[in-house]
Amino acid sequence: MPAVKKTALLVTSAALLTMSTTAPAWADDKPGGEDKPKPPASMSTVGGTKLGEPGTQVSLKAGAPVLPKELSARSWMVSDAETGEVLASHNSHWRLAPASTLKMLFADTVLPKFPKSQKHKVEPSDLAGIGAGSSMVGVKENETYTVHDLWLGVFLQSGNDAVHVLSAMNGGVPQTVKDMQSHAEELQALDTHVVSPDGYDEKGQVSSAYDLTLFARSGLQKADFREYCSTATAKFPGETKKVTKGKDKGKKKRGSFAIKNTNRLLTGDIGLDPYKGIAGVKNGSTTNAGNTFTGVAERDGKVLLVTVMNPDSGEQHAVYKETARLLDWGFKASGKVEPVGELVAPKSAATGSGKGAPGAGKSGSDSAKNVAHASDKESGSGVGVALGVVGGVLALVAAGWFVISRRMPLPDLVRRKTRR
Repeated sequence: MPAVKKTALLVTSAALLTMSTTAPAWADDKPGGEDKPKPPASMSTVGGTKLGEPGTQVSLKAGAPVLPKELSARSWMVSDAETGEVLASHNSHWRLAPASTLKMLFADTVLPKFPKSQKHKVEPSDLAGIGAGSSMVGVKENETYTVHDLWLGVFLQSGNDAVHVLSAMNGGVPQTVKDMQSHAEELQALDTHVVSPDGYDEKGQVSSAYDLTLFARSGLQKADFREYCSTATAKFPGETKKVTKGKDKGKKKRGSFAIKNTNRLLTGDIGLDPYKGIAGVKNGSTTNAGNTFTGVAERDGKVLLVTVMNPDSGEQHAVYKETARLLDWGFKASGKVEPVGELVAPKSAATGSGKGAPGAGKSGSDSAKNVAHASDKESGSGVGVALGVVGGVLALVAAGWFVISRRMPLPDLVRRKTRR
């Protein structure tokens, strides 16, 4: 397994030392290591000059824990969702293929435009242009779905079919791409170039760990976004078919089927327990991007965002395990590191205009009474929020609003704990 190059840190009680390694954390001294992609010598400095430097950026105070050694990602970042402070980063502005983590930008852009109860009958043209080998939730032509159903398909199964239907509702894929690019620029996510709304591998489509974190932070402003990204299991509408037997023979009936969130830090998997305190957000995987993930978690009143892009250790569930290691480090390091940068606020936040300002752009059902209270009765979709996961049941804790950040508050984030 590739190992992080060791950097000696001599810390006294009064000293503050900064580690800035120019060697990528995934590089090693083995033959062939020099053939691996390297970050640009200089990158964007949005959020701070250190974030534009290649390699690992972290400033440890006395008593701070060292960063995990088992990190192989090309790029990663740990930030405090409350203050916007970047606690540590590694090539955080490296422009890389984002895979389905780009769906966070798609959701943050399009989700506020349609109420969750709105219905849409799928036309054949809605599903045109979906990339070969795309992840699908199972949307069918000539069937009717609620917007709520479609967003569950986007977040839980990373369904490109659901993305394309919602894009069709938004005026088509080209219009949606234009809207997403405009919103990225509003968020000051300047590393991002959008080509497809679903994150499918396309020439020139890039983002960065920094930008993906901005998308997650902005999306978490919205109650519906928080609900969908934290939902572990749900029922999705199936096809309408004629009943072939029984008392309803000859009648048409629409069934449903279970779907499960592919975010394995939320649902768990063989060899991977759910992460205690996880509350979303989105994973992705494509040939060009490798595995990507942005996660938000809360522990002891502290809320952290971690983004990891393209680990190459070969470890099973590497993107999740490296995220978990960085979350663990971040919670231990809180208050013991000097920030190396910050998550910037949207452009309009500085001007005080409504568009993109904190709390703006809420969906039709974005109110405190609707946050993360999905049940099996809601919208007929059988939503089960974080139920029946490996290692115990993750329960929603709706109480205890918290005010986030001097710059960009995140109201009533879904909080989680593992029941024992």
